[in-house]
Formats: sequence, C-alpha cells, structure tokens
Amino acid sequence: MSTLPASRTAVVTGAGSPAGIGRKVAAALAAAGWAVALVDANAEGLATAEAELRQQGATALAVPLDITDEAAIEAAYARIAAESPPVLGLVNIAGIPCTSTVHECDRDTFDRVMAVNVTGSYLMIKHAAPSMIAAGVGRIVNFSSITAFDGGGTFSKGVYATAKAAVIGMCRGSARELGPHGVTVNVIAPGPIDTEIMGGKLTDERKAGMAATIPLGRVGQPEEIAATVAFLFSDGAAFITGSTIQADGGKYMH
Repeated sequence: MSTLPASRTAVVTGAGSPAGIGRKVAAALAAAGWAVALVDANAEGLATAEAELRQQGATALAVPLDITDEAAIEAAYARIAAESPPVLGLVNIAGIPCTSTVHECDRDTFDRVMAVNVTGSYLMIKHAAPSMIAAGVGRIVNFSSITAFDGGGTFSKGVYATAKAAVIGMCRGSARELGPHGVTVNVIAPGPIDTEIMGGKLTDERKAGMAATIPLGRVGQPEEIAATVAFLFSDGAAFITGSTIQADGGKYMH
C-alpha cells in the first residue's frame, strides 16, 4: 500500500460558492494537511475562498476555470504544477441542476447539463491522473446525487438524473483502470443538502418539507459532506474504491 506523502495538492472544483459544498471540502482537506487548488467559474468567489483559507494558514491557490474547456484545463493543471505540490487529489463537485424532464428538454440544455456534470468531470480526471500514476498513489472523489437512483423529484428531474448516473459509471470504470496505480476513485451521492445549488439557501419551510421524507428528520449540511470527502482522502480509506456513498439521511434505500 502506498501512503500519501506529506506534501500534496487536492484540486477542488465548484469551490467558489460561499454556501456550497466545495468551499467546505477545501477547508476540510486543508485542515487535513492538503494544499488546495480551488477551481470554479466564479472568479470572485474563488478569490474570497482563497483569502479565507490563507488567513487560516492553509496553502491555497485560486484557479478560475471553465471545466468544459480542455485547453483551459491543461493550462490550469500546468499552473498548479508550477505553483503547488504534486496533484494527488481531485474532488469533482462542480455541476449544474436541471428541472427538465427528458421528453421535454431541448437539446442545448441537455448538452449543457452533460457537459458540466459529466464531460467536465471526465476532463478533470483525465488531466489529474498522470501525476497520481507517477506517484503511485492518489484520491479522486466525484459527486453524483441520489437523483441518479430515484430519477429526480422537486428540484431535479430526468436530465439531471441521467448526468448523475453517468458520473457513477465513469467513476467505476476509472476505479478499475486506475486501481493498479494506487489511485482510488469513489462517488458521493448527496441527498438534500443546505446549499445554494437551486439559486439560494433553502427556506425553513422547504427544509421542513424535505425533512419529512428523510428518516433522520433533517436536510444535510455541507460540513457533513466535507467530512466524508476528508475520510476518503485519508490513508484510512486506501482500500475503498469504486464505491458510491449515499449521504442522504436515509432518504433513498436500496
């Protein structure tokens, strides 16, 4: 078993939202000793996140990026390699929701949802893998959703479910292919989490409605998801790969 070196970088996409999971994940990984490269299309949000982490003594680098642009991704990884320790971790959180049903969705919307949620994650894995393979160790965590299992609900419907199901298949394939190089690849499938993915923080009324369908009786918090990522990035999780961890309070059981 290859252990993670003390000096290593985790790339975290979707880190620009002030109330999103990405920022909490970056903070949790920084607390666990990782240098963090913050990736998002929201340059202003990234700058704030970078400043917050640096004030806490973390090594952080803001990298504004459109994850659907492969040339930009190549340039971003080159910059990270020049300014940070080796990239041995990747967390693909960046994504966009979609309330369209499959039979009513226009092609442009479908292509955009797939591009951000699936193609972007694929490209980030593709360009992170070489440094992990060279080191003989690495951690990749992609984000799906329980929508991939239940087909969607109030917020997201069939098109989003399609994209998030594709993420699971891609990560299982990557886990099989990268495993011989000491790289683990896992998926987190959150249920309702108190973030801004639907355009704003959940109201108390909406939280109560969602909580009624969750055995634990509440929606999840970004910090809880971040703690799960931090575990998967630890040496203690070195034998976990190809797994999809549902963090949904028991909302969907199968």
